[in-house]
Amino acid sequence: MPSWNWQLEGKVALVTGASQGLGAHFSMVLAQAGAEVILASRREAALSEVAQSIRVAGGRCQTLTLDVSAEASIEAATATLGRVDILVNNAGIVHEAALLDQSEADWDSVLDTNLKGMFLMTRAVARAMKKRGAGGSIINVASVLGLRQAGAVLPYSVSKAGAIQMTKASALELARYGIRVNALAPGYVATDLNMAFWESDAGKAMIRRIPQRRLGQLTDLDGPLLLLASDRSSYMTGSVIEIDGGHLVSSL
Repeated sequence: MPSWNWQLEGKVALVTGASQGLGAHFSMVLAQAGAEVILASRREAALSEVAQSIRVAGGRCQTLTLDVSAEASIEAATATLGRVDILVNNAGIVHEAALLDQSEADWDSVLDTNLKGMFLMTRAVARAMKKRGAGGSIINVASVLGLRQAGAVLPYSVSKAGAIQMTKASALELARYGIRVNALAPGYVATDLNMAFWESDAGKAMIRRIPQRRLGQLTDLDGPLLLLASDRSSYMTGSVIEIDGGHLVSSL
Protein backbone atom coordinates (compact mmCIF):
# COMPACT_ATOMS: atom_id res chain seq x y z
CA MET A 1 0.00 0.00 0.00
CA PRO A 2 1.38 3.46 -0.87
CA SER A 3 1.79 5.82 2.07
CA TRP A 4 -0.54 8.78 2.31
CA ASN A 5 1.43 11.91 1.54
CA TRP A 6 -0.13 15.35 1.57
CA GLN A 7 3.08 17.08 0.49
CA LEU A 8 2.47 19.86 -2.01
CA GLU A 9 6.06 20.71 -2.98
CA GLY A 10 6.19 22.34 -6.39
CA LYS A 11 2.55 23.47 -6.18
CA VAL A 12 1.36 27.08 -6.08
CA ALA A 13 -1.83 27.84 -4.15
CA LEU A 14 -3.84 31.07 -4.23
CA VAL A 15 -6.07 31.72 -1.22
CA THR A 16 -8.61 34.56 -1.19
CA GLY A 17 -9.70 36.19 2.05
CA ALA A 18 -6.28 35.23 3.40
CA SER A 19 -5.85 38.15 5.79
CA GLN A 20 -7.67 36.52 8.72
CA GLY A 21 -9.72 33.58 9.98
CA LEU A 22 -10.09 30.52 7.79
CA GLY A 23 -8.10 32.07 4.94
CA ALA A 24 -5.07 32.78 7.11
CA HIS A 25 -5.25 29.29 8.61
CA PHE A 26 -5.66 27.59 5.23
CA SER A 27 -2.66 29.53 3.90
CA MET A 28 -0.46 28.33 6.76
CA VAL A 29 -1.60 24.71 6.33
CA LEU A 30 -0.89 24.73 2.59
CA ALA A 31 2.51 26.35 3.15
CA GLN A 32 3.41 23.76 5.79
CA ALA A 33 2.52 21.05 3.28
CA GLY A 34 5.09 22.53 0.89
CA ALA A 35 3.06 24.76 -1.41
CA GLU A 36 4.07 28.28 -2.27
CA VAL A 37 1.05 30.34 -1.21
CA ILE A 38 -0.28 33.53 -2.75
CA LEU A 39 -2.20 35.38 -0.06
CA ALA A 40 -4.98 37.50 -1.57
CA SER A 41 -7.18 40.08 0.16
CA ARG A 42 -8.13 43.75 0.14
CA ARG A 43 -6.34 44.28 3.47
CA GLU A 44 -2.70 44.77 2.56
CA ALA A 45 -1.37 45.38 6.08
CA ALA A 46 -3.13 42.32 7.49
CA LEU A 47 -1.83 40.21 4.58
CA SER A 48 1.71 41.25 5.44
CA GLU A 49 1.26 40.02 9.01
CA VAL A 50 0.00 36.62 7.84
CA ALA A 51 2.83 36.38 5.32
CA GLN A 52 5.38 37.13 8.05
CA SER A 53 3.95 34.33 10.23
CA ILE A 54 4.20 31.86 7.35
CA ARG A 55 7.79 32.84 6.59
CA VAL A 56 8.81 32.59 10.24
CA ALA A 57 7.39 29.04 10.21
CA GLY A 58 9.53 28.23 7.18
CA GLY A 59 6.89 28.56 4.47
CA ARG A 60 7.02 30.35 1.14
CA CYS A 61 4.45 32.96 0.21
CA GLN A 62 3.70 36.22 -1.53
CA THR A 63 0.86 38.70 -1.19
CA LEU A 64 -1.66 39.94 -3.73
CA THR A 65 -3.97 42.86 -3.01
CA LEU A 66 -7.32 42.53 -4.77
CA ASP A 67 -11.08 42.91 -4.33
CA VAL A 68 -12.82 39.68 -5.38
CA SER A 69 -16.09 41.52 -6.00
CA ALA A 70 -14.55 43.75 -8.69
CA GLU A 71 -13.68 42.28 -12.07
CA ALA A 72 -11.22 45.08 -12.88
CA SER A 73 -9.36 44.50 -9.61
CA ILE A 74 -9.03 40.77 -10.31
CA GLU A 75 -7.87 41.33 -13.89
CA ALA A 76 -5.24 43.86 -12.79
CA ALA A 77 -4.00 41.69 -9.93
CA THR A 78 -3.80 38.48 -11.95
CA ALA A 79 -2.48 39.96 -15.21
CA THR A 80 1.12 39.13 -14.35
CA LEU A 81 0.37 36.21 -12.07
CA GLY A 82 2.35 33.11 -12.85
CA ARG A 83 1.35 29.51 -12.37
CA VAL A 84 -1.48 28.58 -10.00
CA ASP A 85 -2.19 24.91 -9.27
CA ILE A 86 -4.68 25.35 -6.42
CA LEU A 87 -7.29 28.04 -5.88
CA VAL A 88 -9.08 28.32 -2.54
CA ASN A 89 -12.13 30.56 -2.90
CA ASN A 90 -12.44 31.53 0.73
CA ALA A 91 -13.29 35.27 0.71
CA GLY A 92 -16.64 35.87 2.34
CA ILE A 93 -18.64 38.19 4.56
CA VAL A 94 -21.87 37.94 6.53
CA HIS A 95 -24.43 40.57 7.53
CA GLU A 96 -26.67 39.51 10.38
CA ALA A 97 -30.17 40.97 10.40
CA ALA A 98 -33.73 39.74 10.10
CA LEU A 99 -35.08 39.44 6.56
CA LEU A 100 -37.40 42.42 7.07
CA ASP A 101 -34.45 44.55 8.15
CA GLN A 102 -31.98 43.55 5.42
CA SER A 103 -31.33 46.33 2.92
CA GLU A 104 -30.57 46.05 -0.77
CA ALA A 105 -27.02 47.18 0.02
CA ASP A 106 -26.68 44.36 2.57
CA TRP A 107 -27.80 41.82 -0.01
CA ASP A 108 -25.51 43.20 -2.71
CA SER A 109 -22.41 43.32 -0.52
CA VAL A 110 -22.78 39.72 0.67
CA LEU A 111 -23.68 38.25 -2.72
CA ASP A 112 -21.03 40.29 -4.55
CA THR A 113 -18.27 39.07 -2.24
CA ASN A 114 -19.37 35.52 -1.53
CA LEU A 115 -20.84 34.45 -4.86
CA LYS A 116 -19.88 36.85 -7.64
CA GLY A 117 -16.36 36.95 -6.24
CA MET A 118 -16.17 33.16 -6.37
CA PHE A 119 -17.33 33.20 -9.99
CA LEU A 120 -14.85 35.90 -11.04
CA MET A 121 -11.90 34.23 -9.32
CA THR A 122 -12.83 30.79 -10.67
CA ARG A 123 -13.10 32.14 -14.20
CA ALA A 124 -9.80 34.04 -14.04
CA VAL A 125 -7.77 31.18 -12.58
CA ALA A 126 -9.47 28.44 -14.62
CA ARG A 127 -8.64 30.32 -17.82
CA ALA A 128 -4.98 30.35 -16.80
CA MET A 129 -5.11 26.67 -15.80
CA LYS A 130 -6.65 25.75 -19.15
CA LYS A 131 -4.00 27.71 -21.04
CA ARG A 132 -1.21 26.01 -19.11
CA GLY A 133 -2.74 22.60 -19.79
CA ALA A 134 -1.75 20.94 -16.52
CA GLY A 135 -5.12 20.92 -14.79
CA GLY A 136 -5.59 22.11 -11.25
CA SER A 137 -7.77 22.05 -8.13
CA ILE A 138 -10.33 24.69 -7.18
CA ILE A 139 -11.68 24.51 -3.64
CA ASN A 140 -14.76 26.57 -2.80
CA VAL A 141 -15.51 27.36 0.82
CA ALA A 142 -19.25 26.88 1.24
CA SER A 143 -21.09 26.25 4.52
CA VAL A 144 -23.66 23.97 6.08
CA LEU A 145 -25.88 27.05 5.90
CA GLY A 146 -25.94 26.52 2.15
CA LEU A 147 -27.70 23.22 2.90
CA ARG A 148 -29.73 24.11 5.98
CA GLN A 149 -31.46 27.22 7.29
CA ALA A 150 -30.69 29.64 10.09
CA GLY A 151 -32.30 32.92 11.06
CA ALA A 152 -30.95 36.40 10.38
CA VAL A 153 -28.40 35.39 7.73
CA LEU A 154 -30.54 35.05 4.60
CA PRO A 155 -28.10 36.65 2.08
CA TYR A 156 -25.22 34.59 3.49
CA SER A 157 -27.20 31.34 3.30
CA VAL A 158 -28.28 32.08 -0.27
CA SER A 159 -24.69 32.87 -1.25
CA LYS A 160 -23.44 29.58 0.20
CA ALA A 161 -26.20 27.58 -1.50
CA GLY A 162 -25.10 29.28 -4.70
CA ALA A 163 -21.50 28.35 -3.97
CA ILE A 164 -22.48 24.68 -3.77
CA GLN A 165 -24.33 24.82 -7.08
CA MET A 166 -21.44 26.76 -8.64
CA THR A 167 -19.09 24.01 -7.47
CA LYS A 168 -21.11 21.33 -9.20
CA ALA A 169 -21.82 23.30 -12.39
CA SER A 170 -18.22 24.46 -12.85
CA ALA A 171 -16.93 20.96 -12.08
CA LEU A 172 -18.99 19.70 -15.00
CA GLU A 173 -17.63 22.31 -17.40
CA LEU A 174 -14.00 22.25 -16.32
CA ALA A 175 -13.47 18.49 -16.00
CA ARG A 176 -12.49 18.25 -19.68
CA TYR A 177 -9.48 20.47 -18.92
CA GLY A 178 -8.33 18.38 -15.97
CA ILE A 179 -9.52 21.04 -13.53
CA ARG A 180 -11.27 19.67 -10.45
CA VAL A 181 -13.77 21.78 -8.49
CA ASN A 182 -14.87 20.72 -5.02
CA ALA A 183 -16.21 22.41 -1.91
CA LEU A 184 -15.74 22.41 1.83
CA ALA A 185 -18.91 22.99 3.86
CA PRO A 186 -17.85 23.78 7.43
CA GLY A 187 -20.29 23.82 10.29
CA TYR A 188 -19.82 25.99 13.36
CA VAL A 189 -16.09 26.58 13.77
CA ALA A 190 -14.51 28.46 16.66
CA THR A 191 -12.48 31.53 15.71
CA ASP A 192 -11.25 34.59 17.60
CA LEU A 193 -14.05 36.60 15.98
CA ASN A 194 -16.96 34.47 17.21
CA MET A 195 -15.85 33.08 20.58
CA ALA A 196 -17.76 35.70 22.56
CA PHE A 197 -21.01 34.41 21.07
CA TRP A 198 -20.18 30.75 21.69
CA GLU A 199 -19.50 31.55 25.34
CA SER A 200 -22.94 33.16 25.70
CA ASP A 201 -26.06 31.25 26.79
CA ALA A 202 -27.42 31.34 23.21
CA GLY A 203 -24.15 30.03 21.83
CA LYS A 204 -23.95 27.22 24.37
CA ALA A 205 -27.52 26.21 23.50
CA MET A 206 -26.56 25.95 19.83
CA ILE A 207 -23.53 23.82 20.65
CA ARG A 208 -25.76 21.39 22.56
CA ARG A 209 -27.73 20.81 19.34
CA ILE A 210 -24.61 19.61 17.47
CA PRO A 211 -24.47 15.78 17.72
CA GLN A 212 -20.80 15.84 18.73
CA ARG A 213 -21.64 18.48 21.36
CA ARG A 214 -18.68 20.66 20.44
CA LEU A 215 -17.56 23.38 18.08
CA GLY A 216 -15.29 22.60 15.20
CA GLN A 217 -11.69 23.73 15.47
CA LEU A 218 -9.74 25.21 12.57
CA THR A 219 -7.56 22.10 12.58
CA ASP A 220 -10.64 19.96 11.89
CA LEU A 221 -10.61 21.43 8.39
CA ASP A 222 -6.97 20.61 7.63
CA GLY A 223 -7.46 17.04 6.41
CA PRO A 224 -10.34 17.81 4.03
CA LEU A 225 -8.47 20.86 2.69
CA LEU A 226 -5.30 18.89 2.00
CA LEU A 227 -7.25 16.03 0.46
CA LEU A 228 -8.86 18.35 -2.09
CA ALA A 229 -5.64 20.28 -2.72
CA SER A 230 -3.57 17.16 -3.34
CA ASP A 231 -3.57 14.60 -6.11
CA ARG A 232 -5.06 12.09 -3.65
CA SER A 233 -8.47 13.46 -4.69
CA SER A 234 -7.76 13.14 -8.41
CA TYR A 235 -11.06 11.31 -9.04
CA MET A 236 -13.13 13.79 -7.03
CA THR A 237 -14.88 16.70 -8.69
CA GLY A 238 -18.21 18.32 -7.92
CA SER A 239 -18.01 16.95 -4.37
CA VAL A 240 -19.05 18.81 -1.22
CA ILE A 241 -17.34 17.71 1.99
CA GLU A 242 -19.31 18.55 5.14
CA ILE A 243 -17.24 19.14 8.28
CA ASP A 244 -19.89 19.87 10.86
CA GLY A 245 -19.85 17.47 13.81
CA GLY A 246 -23.09 15.94 12.55
CA HIS A 247 -24.96 19.25 12.25
CA LEU A 248 -26.70 18.25 9.02
CA VAL A 249 -27.91 14.91 10.37
CA SER A 250 -29.19 16.25 13.68
CA SER A 251 -32.91 16.09 14.41
CA LEU A 252 -34.99 19.21 14.01
